[in-house]
Amino acid sequence: MLLFLDIDGTLLPFGAVDPYPVYETPFELTAEAAAHPLLARIDPALGPRLLALGCELVWATTWLDEANVCVAPWLGLPPLPVVHWPDEAEGPGPLHWKTRTVAAWAAGRPFVWLDDEITAADRDWVAAHHVERALLHRVDHRYGLTDADFGVVEGWLGRR
Repeated sequence: MLLFLDIDGTLLPFGAVDPYPVYETPFELTAEAAAHPLLARIDPALGPRLLALGCELVWATTWLDEANVCVAPWLGLPPLPVVHWPDEAEGPGPLHWKTRTVAAWAAGRPFVWLDDEITAADRDWVAAHHVERALLHRVDHRYGLTDADFGVVEGWLGRR
């Protein structure tokens, strides 16, 4: 089972009224990761929780390879595969510009996609064009991944 993972708004919360907690990571960091000013907003406990889901984690973020340089060490994750986006973004419309590429990358395999910009249009398109099960779950960008989000994924995976 694949799990596509966005960073901004999904792991890295933004836009809330209240100040964000500042975390320290128990994991060894690269110099690049240690120097990133926003990583302290990401709860490093998310890494072990994501690994515990038992899915093949894949970065689906505009961070591209920087996700493995900065975010993976912060979370204690190994380097993950990275979805590389086409040079031409999808045109205007209700479908998220990542949707077709994520579904193509899944290549007919079941998947979970966690992102803060998923809409009903993306869910409908994947349901009509992807032959296997897929959970497209929208994360509230103000808080990032929460216990409730993990509950939805675990329930969908049949672990609750």
